[in-house]
Amino acid sequence: MTERLYYTSDVLECTAQVRRCDQQSEEHYAIVLDKTIFHPQGGGQPADKGWIAGIPVETVLQQGDDVVHILAQPLAANAVRLEVDALCRALHARLHSAGHLIGYAGEQYGWRPVKAHHWPGEGRITFAAGENAREPEIQWLDEFIEGWRSAALPRHIAFEDGRRKVRFGDLPAYDCGGTHVASLAELGSVVIGSVKMKKGQLIVSYTVQ
Repeated sequence: MTERLYYTSDVLECTAQVRRCDQQSEEHYAIVLDKTIFHPQGGGQPADKGWIAGIPVETVLQQGDDVVHILAQPLAANAVRLEVDALCRALHARLHSAGHLIGYAGEQYGWRPVKAHHWPGEGRITFAAGENAREPEIQWLDEFIEGWRSAALPRHIAFEDGRRKVRFGDLPAYDCGGTHVASLAELGSVVIGSVKMKKGQLIVSYTVQ
């Protein structure tokens, strides 16, 4: 099992041990480490970018209990240096945290978030209707989100029954394995692009600036 340091730490550099290096094709190698700071693609969030032993990481995937790093060069079973691209991580964390706030805001109008996509340029949260759900207007969502952002609510991480839970301030916790800003003071502006209904679901598109 790969130890996922990004679950509890925001560090962007560390040293890890190569456990396995499997050739996938003539140009790609799957690297498994004893621990990693790289977030893999999944949970609505794209993979981190960066370098292992100075070699660019092309993508990062989940395979069972392991995190697999795809590189264009093989690595020997030695200790290696990991570096996550700070700008990429910051953008992904901001998008994911903004998605949680949109989820909270939608719940204020009787909607339950059921699907999230936190990719740059493609951010959207999909909601299912609860009892007495009503369609919110963009300005109403903006007001809730801006209030939480202005309060600079801190991030809290906890583990319950094997699940990682993330919340901001006293807002409810969501089950989540993704990366987030340490405080909503780091979020920047959340821009709601559209609010629309489709097949009985509410879809909110968004980005961050």
